[in-house]
Amino acid sequence: MLALTAGLLAAATACTSAPAPTPTRSAAQPSTPAARSSAAAEPLVTPKLAAKIFAEVTLPGNDLALATTAPAFENRVRMAVELVRDGQLDLTKAAYATSGSRPPQRVWGRPTFLIPRFAPGEKAPWFSALVTRDGQQTLLTFRGPAWALSSAAQLLPGAQFPQVKLDDEGYATALPPDDKSITISPRYMGPVHAAVAEAGAKGPTAGLISEGPYTTEIAGQITDARDAAKLAMWSYDSIFSPDTYPAFALRTTDGGALIQYSLSRRTTMENRTDSSYHPRPVPESARWAVGAAWATRGYKFTEVHQYAVAVPPSTAPRPADLIAHDGGVTQGSKV
Repeated sequence: MLALTAGLLAAATACTSAPAPTPTRSAAQPSTPAARSSAAAEPLVTPKLAAKIFAEVTLPGNDLALATTAPAFENRVRMAVELVRDGQLDLTKAAYATSGSRPPQRVWGRPTFLIPRFAPGEKAPWFSALVTRDGQQTLLTFRGPAWALSSAAQLLPGAQFPQVKLDDEGYATALPPDDKSITISPRYMGPVHAAVAEAGAKGPTAGLISEGPYTTEIAGQITDARDAAKLAMWSYDSIFSPDTYPAFALRTTDGGALIQYSLSRRTTMENRTDSSYHPRPVPESARWAVGAAWATRGYKFTEVHQYAVAVPPSTAPRPADLIAHDGGVTQGSKV
């Protein structure tokens, strides 16, 4: 959960022991006058602009702990939320709330930028950066035109970062939301993941995304928690939703895509028939938000999770591989 605020408070260190993998360039050259003209025009987002935006989030000049013009917590949070958006917004607020407004400082490496080629006039430009954060490979995504950090997900142990396809000038290709050249279109990646996390390997979307601790195993945990609650005469439910979070997709060299997206998870535990009001424990990760370690009537809390997956092309279908994740509890209360 605290991973998002690293760039907001950190005095960045421009060094890394594990250099980011280098995306693969395409050998293809523009073959038509229109293509050559498009390639010659400077894209809306350049490496120079991307580096500037990245630095604005991670350099020491944004150490919000120095703010003194308002009460510490209020002022630091106000300044922090100007640098984040989407799923990062709630996660950043939570990070400040759980740390006395002093999230841990992070050490950043040198980023490798993955920049789609956007023409002037694009209303929703974005770019990604693969960078070491405290020695761990992390995928960040920034969204414009009011540039702010939208997503951050840390590569999972053993995960292979896919090779992003680049043109002769080093720019990537962003896929449209309804792209059908891959097994799961970007706009459906979130809903597919949500269905697998709730229904597991026997659900209607089984087999579309790889099994593991962030997909099918969560479904098993939900089933177990629901059964245990029923025995205690309580009710339990935990629902995943893509909400309105954006999805970002880049073409990979195998014809597939690297897709980044976010999900919300809303969990409710409520006393339905236990007249003795025997208290039930609140999950440790949510106690700060609920405001208690035990509840007699119930509790609810919300989490935000951010992911990255490697999705295969439609011509070679197989389960999408979940390669990165980060997230945590963002809010909660007693029922």
